[in-house]
Amino acid sequence: MTAKREQALSAAIELLGTGGLRALTHARIDEQAGLPKGTTSNYFRTRAALLAGVVEWMLEQETPAVSAALHRPSSADEFVDEACRLIDFMTGPNRTVTAARMVLWVEGAHDETLRQALMRGRARMADLVVPALARLGARDPDAAAQALAACFDGLFMNRIARHVETDARPIFETVVRGALAQTV
Repeated sequence: MTAKREQALSAAIELLGTGGLRALTHARIDEQAGLPKGTTSNYFRTRAALLAGVVEWMLEQETPAVSAALHRPSSADEFVDEACRLIDFMTGPNRTVTAARMVLWVEGAHDETLRQALMRGRARMADLVVPALARLGARDPDAAAQALAACFDGLFMNRIARHVETDARPIFETVVRGALAQTV
């Protein structure tokens, strides 16, 4: 990926995460990134192409860290620790990116192409989470991954949109321990 394209995508995420969807225009991205006029539209001819590019770039940036975090845990406690570290990172230092993702989710409710890109991203994350839960002995790793995703979504909403610093640990402990509980 070229440096200018990366600059444009980084600026797009910054604009989405700080100003919402209305802040996102090709011209504003060029200005935010310090790029010559027209640079962003050379890489992304349409708004749809731009939004799809942002989703894909977010995934490229985050997948290695998520993958590394999920390969470490060898117990439920360690998995919960990693989930807590991840939510703290995503709503702390990575808050703008997470806010941008939330903007995209809402827009995806009205845009089938964007929704499909977001769902592909969700599936890629599930591909990382499901094996980790299976390795720990989850009865139904797919359902457990969906439950964890719902917890992350809710915590994002609380921490980003509502500015409520919900303690993630008891939430993740409940879901992970429930997923790993043996049937009687």
